Amino acid sequence: MTERFVVGIVSGSFGISGQMKVRILSGEIAHLKKLKDVVLRTGNSEKKYEVLATSGTSSSFIMKLRGIDSPEAVKLLRGAELLVERSRAAPLARNEFYIEDLRTLPVHLAKSDGECLGHIRDILDGGGGQLVELELNSGERRLVPFMDEFFGEISVRKGFAVLKERWILE
Repeated sequence: MTERFVVGIVSGSFGISGQMKVRILSGEIAHLKKLKDVVLRTGNSEKKYEVLATSGTSSSFIMKLRGIDSPEAVKLLRGAELLVERSRAAPLARNEFYIEDLRTLPVHLAKSDGECLGHIRDILDGGGGQLVELELNSGERRLVPFMDEFFGEISVRKGFAVLKERWILE
């Protein structure tokens, strides 16, 4: 299981004292307002920062980190990923999943002997909701709406997802 999650992306500066705008990926911010420190990842480089202040809403979230004291310093971090440990990520409701936990999950067909069709490659935002990008065993990729009509049981703990019908892939 993934132990750290990307919860936001530095999108730019706010004001003149090094505050940064952060694009929140989950829409949840209550847990972010309680953070004492965060890790920023740019490419393969990671650095831990103390959180001095947070404000705003999920659509306009602002953070101030120790050592980032100018708009120019924030500009260098534009695009950096904000990482938090699993224990400090947004709590899950029933039938919710962290996208990171779904990636690479094997997908089996319900109405067969449990034939493995491939695995979940990613979860994408579509116009009408989320889409599961499946990578089939053949290497082909298919997009399937992430809805109960198409998926049966999904268990991160047991390590599988169930696709209800084969025709969904056609």
